Amino acid sequence: MADLTDPHLWLEDIDSDAALEWARKHNDVTEQAFVDDAFEESRARLLGALDTDDRIPYVRRRGEYLYNFWRDARNPRGLWRRTTLEQYLQEKPTWEILLDVDELAKAESENWVWAGATVLRPGYELALVSLSRGGADAAVIREFDLRTKQFVTGGFSLPEAKSDVRWFDHDSLYVGTDFGEGSLTASGYPRIAKLWRRGTPLAEAETVFEGEAADVAVSAWRDLTPGYERSFAERAIDFYTSQRFLLTDDGPVWIEAPLDARLSAHREWLLIYLRSTWNVNGSEYPAGTLLSAPFDSYIAGRRDITTVFTPDPHTSLQSFSWTAQHLVLEVMRDVRTELLVLEPGSWTGQILPGLPPLETVAVVDTDPDRSEEIFLSTSGFTSPATLWHGALGQTIDVIKAVPPLFDANDIVTEQHFATSDDGTKVPYFLVRRKDASSGPTLLYGYGGFQNSLTPAYSAVLGRAWLERGGTYAVANTRGGGEYGPAWHTQALRENRHRVFEDFAAVARDLVLHGVTTPQQLGIQGGSNGGLLMGVMLTRYPELFGAIVCQVPLLDMRRYHLLLAGASWVAEYGDPENLEDWEFLSTYSPYQAVVAEAVYPPVLIMTSTRDDRVHPGHARKMVARLEELGHPVWYFENIEGGHGGAADNAQLAHKSALAYEFLWRTLGLR
Repeated sequence: MADLTDPHLWLEDIDSDAALEWARKHNDVTEQAFVDDAFEESRARLLGALDTDDRIPYVRRRGEYLYNFWRDARNPRGLWRRTTLEQYLQEKPTWEILLDVDELAKAESENWVWAGATVLRPGYELALVSLSRGGADAAVIREFDLRTKQFVTGGFSLPEAKSDVRWFDHDSLYVGTDFGEGSLTASGYPRIAKLWRRGTPLAEAETVFEGEAADVAVSAWRDLTPGYERSFAERAIDFYTSQRFLLTDDGPVWIEAPLDARLSAHREWLLIYLRSTWNVNGSEYPAGTLLSAPFDSYIAGRRDITTVFTPDPHTSLQSFSWTAQHLVLEVMRDVRTELLVLEPGSWTGQILPGLPPLETVAVVDTDPDRSEEIFLSTSGFTSPATLWHGALGQTIDVIKAVPPLFDANDIVTEQHFATSDDGTKVPYFLVRRKDASSGPTLLYGYGGFQNSLTPAYSAVLGRAWLERGGTYAVANTRGGGEYGPAWHTQALRENRHRVFEDFAAVARDLVLHGVTTPQQLGIQGGSNGGLLMGVMLTRYPELFGAIVCQVPLLDMRRYHLLLAGASWVAEYGDPENLEDWEFLSTYSPYQAVVAEAVYPPVLIMTSTRDDRVHPGHARKMVARLEELGHPVWYFENIEGGHGGAADNAQLAHKSALAYEFLWRTLGLR
C-alpha cells in the first residue's frame, strides 16, 4: 500500500510533460468508458442548447451604445459587439462588430479566451481589453479604440499576469501587475498599485499605494462620475477584511470602518455594508445592515450614519445598484428574491411590483450617470430567462425571453427544509415531476464564500437531467449568503463541519421523504463545492450512489501553497498553524482516503489552465484513490481555466461526460 503521506508533488507541475501524460492517459480511460453513440447524442443536444440564437444577448450600457459578448457555433471564441437601444428592442438587432476573438486567435496563433473589457468614462472612446490564454485568470491587456475598432498602436499593453488595471483618465492608468521581484502577494496578486502615464515605460510608473506580502491583493481606481472624480486604494488583508483609502495630494486617508465591512462611494454618499456587529455613536448595528453617510462629512470625521436596510431572521441583502435618482436593493427572503427601490437621503421606498415569484430577480444594468433606466433578468429552474427593460417610476416591460429549451411540462419547483445536526433548518429547492416517485436525483451544493444558490434556468441541466426523468435538488447550506453574513460566518474555519452536516442533512431528507434512495442519489459541486464533494466521498460515502467533483480543492494540507490558495486562509484556516491544522485535518479529503472504506464511484474533473484552484488537487486525489483500489474516473481539459471550458463545445463535452457518468453509474441507463 502506498505511503499515505506521499504528497505526489510531481502532479503539482501544471503543464509538465509527465503531468500532462498522466492526465492524457486518464482522460483516455474515462472517455473509453463513457464516450459512445449515446454520449455523442447527449453532447450534441447540449451544444445545440448552448449555441442557439434564441439565447438572450445580455448587454451593458456604455454611453449611447449597448455592449454584448456573444459565442455561438460560428464564433466559438466569441464576438465583442454593440448596438443601440432602438436596434436592441428589435427581434433581430443589427450589431456592430468590435472584435472577433476567433479571427484574432487565428491571426496571432493564440488560444485566446475573452476575459472582459473596461471602457473609459464618460466619453466611452477607449477600452482596456483582457485576453486569457486558454481561460486562465492571468490575462494579457491591450488598449482598444472603439472609434477605429482597432488595438491602439503603441497604446497601453501588459503581458500575461493577474493584473488589476483601471482608467485614471484618457492618458493614465492605475495598474497593479507583476512588476518583478516583491511586487506580488503570497496569493499571486498585485501588492503594489502605480499610476502609469501614456508614452512612458511601465518601469517609470509612479507608486501610489503598497500593501504587505501577506495581504491578498492591492488595487487602486478612480471614480470617474462627473463632478465626483476621486481616487481610491484598497488593501485586501484577507478574503473578508480590508482597508479602503481616499488618495489625496497629501497621501492616503483611511476611510475608517470595520475591516470586514464593504464600502461603496457614489456621488455624495458612502454606503457601508456590515458583515459583523458594529457599535458606533452609541448605537449597535447588526451584521447584514446597510448604512449610509454623507461622504465628505464622514471623511472629515463626522459619523452622520443612517440605516438603509436592516436584516431579519428570514431576510438578507444580496447586492445593490444605483440609477440616477434611486438605490435598488436585491433582497432575499427565504431564498426568494425581490427588489426594493429607495429614495436617497430618506432611504424610503417600496418593493418593485409585477415580478414573478419563486424566480431569481437580478439587476442586469443601470445608467447611474444619466437616467432611471434599468435592465432586469428573471429566471427559475423551469422558467426560461426573461429580460425586462424600462425606467423606475414608469413602465418596465419584458423585451426579450428565451423560448423553452427543454420539456418542463409537469415539472414543479418546491422548497423544503431539512434539519441539520445542530437543529438548524436548512432550505433546499426540489425540482421534479408532479407525479414523481422515488428515482434518480442529483443534489448540488457549494457552501462557501457567502455565495448564494438561487433558482436559475439551465438548458444543459434540463436536457441532460430533468427532461430524462431525473429529479434535481439544490442545498442552501451554511457557508453561503442566503441568510446574510451570519449564514456564512457560522461555517468558517473550525466550524466548517456545519457545511458538511447541512448537506448530509439534505441528502438524508431526500431519502426520508421518498424522493430517492442512497443508491440513486448523485451529487455534484465545483471549486469550493468540489471540496464539499470530496468530504461527502470520504465522510458520508454511504449516503450517495455517484459523485461529480469539479475543479476541486482537496488537499487542505498544502492548499495555501498552490496558486491563489493563500487568499482563502480566512475561509478555511492556516495549515501552518497547528491549531488550525487540527480542525482542517479532520476533513481534508486527500488525507482522509483510506483503503478499507467503500466509496461510491466518483468522476473528478479539472483544467490544466486553472490558475486559481491548482489542478494538482484533482490529480493527487485520483492517484490516491487509484492506489487504494477505489472506483474513480478523471477528465482534465487542457483549456478552460477555473470554469473548466474555453468555449461552448468544450462545455457541452464536459457536461455530457458528467451527466452520462451519473446516469450510468447510478445503474439507470
